[in-house]
Amino acid sequence: MEAIEERNQQLEIDDKKYIWHPFTQMQDYVKEESLIIESGDGCILTDIHGNEYIDGVSSLWTNVHGHRKKAIDSAIKKQLDKIAHSTLLGLSNVPAIRYAKKIVEITPKDLTRVFYSDSGSTAVEIALKIAFQYQQQAQDGNPEKKKFISLYNSYHGDTIGSVSVGGIDLFHSMYKHLLFESIKAESPYCYRCAFGKSYPGCKLECLSGLEEIMSTHANEVTAMVIEPLVQGASGMLLQPPGYLKKVRELCDKYNIFMIADEVAVGFGKTGKMFACEHEDVTPDIMALAKGISGGYLSLAATLATEKIYKGFLGKYEEFKTFFHGHTYTGNPLACAAAIANLEIFEEEKVLNKLQAKIEHFKQRLQSFTFLDNVGDVRQCGIMAGIEIVADKDTKEPFPPGKRIGQRVMKKARKRGLIIRPLGDVIVLMPPLSISIDEIDRLCDITYESIQSAKKQE
Repeated sequence: MEAIEERNQQLEIDDKKYIWHPFTQMQDYVKEESLIIESGDGCILTDIHGNEYIDGVSSLWTNVHGHRKKAIDSAIKKQLDKIAHSTLLGLSNVPAIRYAKKIVEITPKDLTRVFYSDSGSTAVEIALKIAFQYQQQAQDGNPEKKKFISLYNSYHGDTIGSVSVGGIDLFHSMYKHLLFESIKAESPYCYRCAFGKSYPGCKLECLSGLEEIMSTHANEVTAMVIEPLVQGASGMLLQPPGYLKKVRELCDKYNIFMIADEVAVGFGKTGKMFACEHEDVTPDIMALAKGISGGYLSLAATLATEKIYKGFLGKYEEFKTFFHGHTYTGNPLACAAAIANLEIFEEEKVLNKLQAKIEHFKQRLQSFTFLDNVGDVRQCGIMAGIEIVADKDTKEPFPPGKRIGQRVMKKARKRGLIIRPLGDVIVLMPPLSISIDEIDRLCDITYESIQSAKKQE
C-alpha cells in the first residue's frame, strides 16, 4: 500500500514537472490537485487513487461505445499479431482498404475516395489543400479561386490552415500574423442572434449575409467550411432546421465546394451516423476524426467526390499528385479499431437504441432552464451545451475572472463526473453507450454542481 501511495505521489509530481497540457493554463494547473486517470470501463473512468467518474465528455468527444469495449480490444490485439504499422505511401494494408470501403458505403452519396491522416485538424487541413489544389490544376478548375468562407464562432482545428478558417478569437487571434486570409460569415447563434431576431420568425436572416458574401466573392472562393448542425467548440451552437440544406444550395448556386467538418459531430452523436444526414446533404469533401476509431487510437479521414479525385490524375511529369502525407497514415491498428467501431454500430443497432436515450436526455435537460443563471440549454442528439449567464433577462455573461464554468467543473469532479466547459458553457457529451441510469446521474451531478458554483458567489 505504501508503495502504491509513493508511486501516486511521484506521478503527480512528474505530471506537473514534465507535461505541458493542451488548452491549459499551466500556472494554475500546477497549483491544483491532479486528476490522473489509470483505467476505464464502459462510461466510467478510474483515477490512480481508485476514485470513479462518469466520462461526461467521452474523453474529449471521442469515445463511442465505452472504454474497454471487448470487440475493439480484440480487433486491436488480433491486428497486433500481424503488424502494427506499414506506410501507405505507395503501398497499402488490409485494414486501411477494408475501412475505406466500409466508410464510403455509409457516408453521404458521391463521397468515393478516402485520404487518411491522424487528427481532426489534419483532416480539415487536407480538405483545404485538396480544394485549393483542385482549382489550380483540374480541367474545370479556376486558379483565381484561392479563398475560403467559414463562420464566426467556428472551430476546425489547431494547424495553421485549420486555424485560418477558424472563428473563435480566444483561440485564434494570437496567430493572426501566421494565417492566410479567409472570409467570415455570421453564424446562427440563435440565443444571441446578431440580428436581434428569433427562429422561425427570423426566416434565417443569417443566410442572407452568407449569400451576399458568396455572390460577391464567388470567383475567388474555392470552398466553404462548415461544422454541420452544431458548432461544437464555440459552445454547442445549434443551426436552425433548414440552415445546412440552404448552405448546400448556395454552394451549388455559386459553384463553391462545401467542406463538411464532421470531426466532432460524426459517428452518431447527433442521433444519425453523420450530421449531414439530418438534411440529406452531401458535401464535396468531408472531414472525419474523433469517434472514427471508437475513441481508441489516432485516426482521421478526409473523403472526397470522384470528380475532385480525378482532378489530381495526370502524367507523372505534370506533377498533379497530392503532395501530402502523414507517417502513420492508414495505420493498421487504428484502422482495425475503426472497422470494429462500425461493426458494433451494425451488430448492436446502436443508433436505434440511442433514440430513447436522446429523448430521456432531452427531458432531463428541461429542468436546467429553471435555474436562475442558466440562459440557454442546447441539445442535438447526445450533445448538449448549458450556457450560464450572470443575468437571465439581459443575457449578460459573467466576467471571465469569475471562472464559473471552471467552478462547475471542479464541483462535478468532487461528485464523480468529468466534464470540460467551454468558457461558461457546460458541455455534456457522454459516450453513446451511456445507460439511462448514468444519464440521470450525469444530469443530477451537473445540476447540483451549477447550483453549488452559484452559491459560492
